Amino acid sequence: MAKVSIERLKKQFGNSVAVSDFTLDIADGELVAFLGPSGCGKTTTLRMIAGFIEPTAGTIRIGETDVTPLPVHKRNTGMVFQRYALFPHMTVAQNVSFGLEMHKVPAAERDTRIRTVLDMVRMTELRDRYPRQLSGGQQQRVAIARALAIQPKVFLLDEPLSNLDAKLRVEVREEIRSLQQRLGLTTIFVTHDQEEALAIADRMAIMHDGKVQQVGGPQELYERPANLFVADFLGKMNFFRGGLDGTAFTTEKGTRIDAQGGVANARHLGVRPERVYLTVQPGQGNTLAGVVESAVYLGSLLEVRVKLDSGETIASQVPNGASRHDLPIATGTRVYASFQPADCVLFSE
Repeated sequence: MAKVSIERLKKQFGNSVAVSDFTLDIADGELVAFLGPSGCGKTTTLRMIAGFIEPTAGTIRIGETDVTPLPVHKRNTGMVFQRYALFPHMTVAQNVSFGLEMHKVPAAERDTRIRTVLDMVRMTELRDRYPRQLSGGQQQRVAIARALAIQPKVFLLDEPLSNLDAKLRVEVREEIRSLQQRLGLTTIFVTHDQEEALAIADRMAIMHDGKVQQVGGPQELYERPANLFVADFLGKMNFFRGGLDGTAFTTEKGTRIDAQGGVANARHLGVRPERVYLTVQPGQGNTLAGVVESAVYLGSLLEVRVKLDSGETIASQVPNGASRHDLPIATGTRVYASFQPADCVLFSE
């Protein structure tokens, strides 16, 4: 395996800049997720790393080798595409063998590698079937096996789970993570799904409009987002506009909220809904009075929206089991929304 170093990578199509000044170091054996909305540049970046798209500027190193000028087949990367890209006229084993043949791997070694990777993805018994005879999850496992068979230095996955149903996405996601850790594969995983990235990545690079907004571990990015885009894209957050005076933030409606961690020229304050607790008596920390406006059922959670006395709105996510007991969730109920200063995040933009 190998580390990956990307420095000031840029891609411009005509007058449109798809990726701008992308710089990132990925450690040997690390799984990094490129996360962002459609059109943010994450797939373009992945394809530049793989060699399918030529950068306008910047360098890409795999290990100690500058692969920027090298063609795809000389980069030793294994790619799994969103639509699997299996050959319909080839069996499972033949699909896996294809990359090995392109790399001129001897027949005896090819057979060994095919058996090994099909066993890894639990597809040995289906080696003689054709793609049309496989489920979506099975086709994805074949695509993964084909990418792993060439023993790549870097494993690249472009939205690999987007065509699977919700339950199967979780199953295959866990299999990919298990394989990656077992093999120690340096891996880049492109997705627009926040939950997917949080569950699978060692680190995430969040992208927007072709630029990296923040890089860090899942917990760091979720709890301490660098800007409003990251905070809003990575889960839900309550936002208040206003200004900071010492350690207190005063909203435009005059609500005073204590916060920790000064940010120069703070103009927004955010707090995650799951950090907001509802009670019928004033709680500890920041306590804002209001009336329950709505409660939306989300399966394991209820999202309760409270209209504050100031006219502002705050949301709280309440565990569904707890809501059946003594929590005030009925519409029109007078409540207090409480949260700690340490759970507040300040933003300057």
